[in-house]
Amino acid sequence: MVDWFYVALGLVGLLHLLLGCCTFYQIILLISFLAFLRYIYLPADCDIVLWLYERLGQPVESLKGRVVWITGASSGIGEALAVRLAQAGVRIAISARSVENLNKVKQRCIDTGGVQENDVLVLPLDMTQYDQHQAAFDAVIRHYGELDILVSNAGRTQRGRWEMIELDVDRELFNLNVFSLISLARIVSKYFLEKGQGHFAVTSSTAGKLGVPMSAAYTASKHALQGYFECLRLEKTGFNLAITVVCPGPVESNLLKASFTEKLGEHVKKDRIGKRLSAERCAHLFAVSIANKLSEVWIADQPVLTIMYLFQYFPFLISFGLRFLPLSYIMKLRDGRDDAVQISGVQKKQQ
Repeated sequence: MVDWFYVALGLVGLLHLLLGCCTFYQIILLISFLAFLRYIYLPADCDIVLWLYERLGQPVESLKGRVVWITGASSGIGEALAVRLAQAGVRIAISARSVENLNKVKQRCIDTGGVQENDVLVLPLDMTQYDQHQAAFDAVIRHYGELDILVSNAGRTQRGRWEMIELDVDRELFNLNVFSLISLARIVSKYFLEKGQGHFAVTSSTAGKLGVPMSAAYTASKHALQGYFECLRLEKTGFNLAITVVCPGPVESNLLKASFTEKLGEHVKKDRIGKRLSAERCAHLFAVSIANKLSEVWIADQPVLTIMYLFQYFPFLISFGLRFLPLSYIMKLRDGRDDAVQISGVQKKQQ
């Protein structure tokens, strides 16, 4: 991912060479850039590239008339994204297991005034039933005659101690978070390649970029998902196949209520509390990243966003800093709860 932070630093360095010994101008440039970071960018809730594109790039409305299929669209980010795209006049297909919830989402989309009833296709689908994928894809093409963008958003999270997680939990989570998405994407990719263009938008996570304690199976699934699509990106360079990987941090949703734990069949059944980005704000930035075909974006409030930058560019600082951060603090950053460690099955005395 091209990072404008380092582009700007490079420009400062270039100006340094051009201005020679004009120390006064160099100092002014440096102060101006640091002021930009401190007072304009640092309050942001996304990476610098996405921050700039939201202000200067293609608006979400540029997607008007496109056909977008969203999986995992019955709640959370998927639901909010469907509503935001509908507002922009995008024709959408929405999939999840609950027909009742999908119909509620459809009505919300229609209520935006950006689409008509026929512009929102409710397509119930259990992503783990691979034999249903081809029929679901055929239904989208039959209804709209085409597909422009697939949003691979279905998934669940997980909490538990690394050494206590049952292997069946890993298998179940990978079955949904990775293999089901790849199965559907492979069907769609053949269509995109034959069509000569297409766009995959993939919901990863900040956990797809760095390790998150007490969520080993979830973290690994997001790393695997990114690995699959990064391979596709390189393999199909020059085929007009766009891939946008979106890495949200803590976002308002009911994801934790249905979270896997250490044992198969158990669920956390508690919601996140505390500071989180709204699903609507995350969906808007998600839509901006799609409209501008950005390769990878980070969407998170501070201090998670800063931690992402440090981990990406200064991993030694993160390794050093983790020695002094209690596990309870890291867990609270993610879940916003004082009891987040206990939810994961770990008592405070083990910290």
